[in-house]
Amino acid sequence: MTSRTTLSAEALLFDMDGTLVDSTVVVERTWRRFARRHGLDADRILATAHGRRTGETVARYAPAGVDVAAETARLVAEEVEDVDGIVPVPGAPELLASLAGARWAVVTSAGRELTHRRMAAAGLPLPSLLVSADDVREGKPSPEGYLTAAAALNVRPAATVVFEDAEAGLRAAAAAGAPAVVVGGHGGPAAEGCPRVRDLREVTVTDTGRGVLRLTLKHPEPVSRA
Repeated sequence: MTSRTTLSAEALLFDMDGTLVDSTVVVERTWRRFARRHGLDADRILATAHGRRTGETVARYAPAGVDVAAETARLVAEEVEDVDGIVPVPGAPELLASLAGARWAVVTSAGRELTHRRMAAAGLPLPSLLVSADDVREGKPSPEGYLTAAAALNVRPAATVVFEDAEAGLRAAAAAGAPAVVVGGHGGPAAEGCPRVRDLREVTVTDTGRGVLRLTLKHPEPVSRA
């Protein structure tokens, strides 16, 4: 029997990588090159890089003496040029097409240029509101991005629903006071108790016409700590 959960929201806030866009192959290529250049453990970097701004990850792992700003600029330039293998998360094109006229935004740890490149490579439309790594002082897990988006859309954070796939992003949503839906298999502490969908094919949004969106999640699974 199909199980369903229904949520209501005045606006929807989407992370990009792993939520709307599957950029896994590009992200792994980029950080493995970085690790090889500096003799680092790529798997250790990849375990924490997802959902965070590039510069913050470089600063955390780069050996002493490395120019963090220059290395960050190099990585960002590599990512902007590398779109081979980028595809939409299943269901993302249909879901975003259904949101015409609705209030929604992308809140991402990627920079603005990179966001444009990846969304275009995945064949996805850009929203009227994009909050990128270039638009905040602090990246996820800081709530700044989600608070900025909610304010720009003139809604309370508690009246939004955030779609996230990474621990840092889920922590950011929780700190902003915004309920979240986990996309994919992430099962970290911040996901505990959140509804989860395998991908966006399990999400349907209906505009009630009264400024409220009705979300139906098929096969939602509450996330428990592993």
